Amino acid sequence: MKKSLLLIVALALSSGCAKQEPKPVADANADAPAAPKVELGEFGLDLTAGNPQIKPGDDFFAFASGKWYDTFEIPPDRSSYGPFHKLNDLAEERVKKLIEQAAQANPAAGTPEQKVGDYFASYMDEAGIEARGLQPIEADLARIQAAKTKKDIATLFGLPGFMSAFGVGISPDSKNPSRYSIDIGQSGLGLPDRDYYLKDDAKLKEHRAKYLAFIEQMLTLGGVQDAAKKARGIMEFETALAKVQWPLEKRRDAEATYNPRTKAQLLAYAPGFEWQAFFDASDVGARENFVLGPLTAIRDSAKVVDKTSVDTLKDYLTFHMLRTNSPFLPKRFDQANFAFYGQQLRGQPQQRERWKRGVAITSDALGELVGQVYVKEYFPPDSKAKMEVLVANLRAALKERLATLSWMSPETRQRAEEKLDTFVAKIGYPDKWKDYSALEVKRDDVIGNVRRASIWDWHRQVARLDRPVDRDEWFMNVTDINAYYNPLNNEIVFPAAILQPPFFDPAADDAVNYGGIGAVIGHEIGHGFDDQGRKYAPDGSLTDWWTKADAEAFGAKTKVLVEQYSGFDALPGLKVNGATSLGENIGDLGGLNMAYEAYHNSLQGKQAPVLGGLTGDQRFFLSWAQVWRTKIRDEALRAQVLSDPHAPPYFRVNGAVRNMDEWYAAFDVKPGEKLFLAPEQRVKIW
Repeated sequence: MKKSLLLIVALALSSGCAKQEPKPVADANADAPAAPKVELGEFGLDLTAGNPQIKPGDDFFAFASGKWYDTFEIPPDRSSYGPFHKLNDLAEERVKKLIEQAAQANPAAGTPEQKVGDYFASYMDEAGIEARGLQPIEADLARIQAAKTKKDIATLFGLPGFMSAFGVGISPDSKNPSRYSIDIGQSGLGLPDRDYYLKDDAKLKEHRAKYLAFIEQMLTLGGVQDAAKKARGIMEFETALAKVQWPLEKRRDAEATYNPRTKAQLLAYAPGFEWQAFFDASDVGARENFVLGPLTAIRDSAKVVDKTSVDTLKDYLTFHMLRTNSPFLPKRFDQANFAFYGQQLRGQPQQRERWKRGVAITSDALGELVGQVYVKEYFPPDSKAKMEVLVANLRAALKERLATLSWMSPETRQRAEEKLDTFVAKIGYPDKWKDYSALEVKRDDVIGNVRRASIWDWHRQVARLDRPVDRDEWFMNVTDINAYYNPLNNEIVFPAAILQPPFFDPAADDAVNYGGIGAVIGHEIGHGFDDQGRKYAPDGSLTDWWTKADAEAFGAKTKVLVEQYSGFDALPGLKVNGATSLGENIGDLGGLNMAYEAYHNSLQGKQAPVLGGLTGDQRFFLSWAQVWRTKIRDEALRAQVLSDPHAPPYFRVNGAVRNMDEWYAAFDVKPGEKLFLAPEQRVKIW
């Protein structure tokens, strides 16, 4: 129902294992099994992808993948494309097959197969959706129109399926992660982030004009009178919210966004909004304690709501009711929504095939039902076992590096080692699957299914407010091509679907696997020690465990990294935000260093073989570059820079390697080459 505000650091990245059947005794007379085949090239790299005419020291991304980049055409239904998207395509095909198999089996009512099959079928029923028109949301639209007071508006803000100027979520409490807290945050914008409303930029001005036209179009499609005038009022309201909201780099600050307040304190701090009505509608009306995120944004958003007329707020709710449900409404709504959010904001020429979108919404709502079937079919036990070895090797590498850090005091080092020792690695799939038995799914009610799934999940979260924190819970589906670090559980999580080439191939050369999935593992471990993750103690609590001198030394190093990335030009007039992307950049650099050391430890003093004319170190760094090879349309790139904490992939490749002495040695990078940094300018943190 409401999105959780839990701080999870993901790429955009003790495990449980099903019992294994006894292995059959080998037949001595049988032929030996064939060696597993490497999926990419002869040892795991695509040696046809690079541009050898470009020096590695001038542009390592292009050296590794330049030929691919220059010749590859982004599919018309994508705004960007790379290994993540390729694996997502594969996961979609597999999930579609599983859904179709479930449907063919004519499953009994209430079974996982029935729920998954009917959820997907309800979205694919285009004829039924066209015939029903606006009927599935008519009651919601009527409820909006019936609102008379600001209290009525606050109630609507708190109900499932309605837009709100405030977000509410449930997550482990940052200061006491053994219990849950109710978190309040900023929300309410239809554009990706506040800068889209406020920056004096020609392209963003165009987006604002198109958004205003889109609001009017959506209201007109919904039969609303005076749509142009009402669209202007909605735009003014959202712009007023944007002005008081915190920017992304400030929202990353774990300490600044942890502000516990009693209900009485909240009402006194942020008057002008009917908080009790909002909480009652959100099923937390009896609760007396909350954690506020961007403090002044919450206070000032309440003022904005107070100053805005009930009529404008009703128009705002009506527009967003139409907009958020447009993928499940007749085609005219869906096409208008895609024309703005897909084509205008992300430069995507074509919408994705309907079945692919159906797989996505089914996985979003019923992810662990889908996941249970997926792992049986597509995640072999040996992949999990090999990942566990890789994780152990990465942890050992970081422990070695911690022992030699010259800038860290013994006191802080001891706590850092304690934190590393208590890391939990979840690999492949959850120990315990969610119980969806209370969720009703109907084959002819897609909007009802979406709403019921949201309500089911919110009720599941509210019901456990007074229970111990569920440390077995996953916050990604096993079919997600991603990974994450959760500081409150001090855990790293790797869903099954990412554990495939080019990230991980059990048959590939070790250097390639360490440069790929090894660096991804290291990246997630590194989040535990980035500019925000480092603030969390080994038990997951937001506790300052650093000496002042160590914190200052760390800050000096990260300042240089911010300056490096802030110098990268993503588009003309648009630079990468080094402060916003700092955590991810620390994760990349630390992860690559950890993976490199773990790779060399795995050699046990032996010389790595030369394969395809490449040394082990060269293969390691090329693997890192190739897992991030991605082509992005300009508008999608703009959206990423303005609203995403990850630097674009091109800069993730070049930005990390230029800080590693080993990369310079591997490719004989010389002064004067574009990526060259003098040794004293190279950032070494973890």
